[in-house]
Amino acid sequence: MTGALSPDGLPIRGSIVIPRGELSWRFSRSGGPGGQGVNTADSRVELRWNVATSAALPEPLRVRATERLSGRLVSGVLSVVVSEERAQLANRQIAERRLASLVAEAIAPPPARRHPTKPSKGSVERRIASKRRTSDIKKNRQRPID
Repeated sequence: MTGALSPDGLPIRGSIVIPRGELSWRFSRSGGPGGQGVNTADSRVELRWNVATSAALPEPLRVRATERLSGRLVSGVLSVVVSEERAQLANRQIAERRLASLVAEAIAPPPARRHPTKPSKGSVERRIASKRRTSDIKKNRQRPID
């Protein structure tokens, strides 16, 4: 999906690429249980991208992305935090893939509207026959009237 850590930019979908200059990285020590060799390197990665001011997206896509990502944005900035791997490079690649997939989902066109269709003649007949069978079963449960 993405060319991880490519020098020119982060490919999102089609011709849309986020330039490297718009991405900001922050590194810190990973949390988690202690032990030998743990937390000795800055392996937690935070990748931030300002959706609201980005020139990478055309205006309609930027509006769509900000609406769909509204729950994840803080002051128009989308943040992805990864600390799954011990190696910082692996965490950077995971962060880039996640950011790219989030943005690609957010700018995807809405699904086509579904128009209601008429039930087929056979399905209507089967439904009525089923109702008739149920009705007959329930009629047979009653006491006979003299």
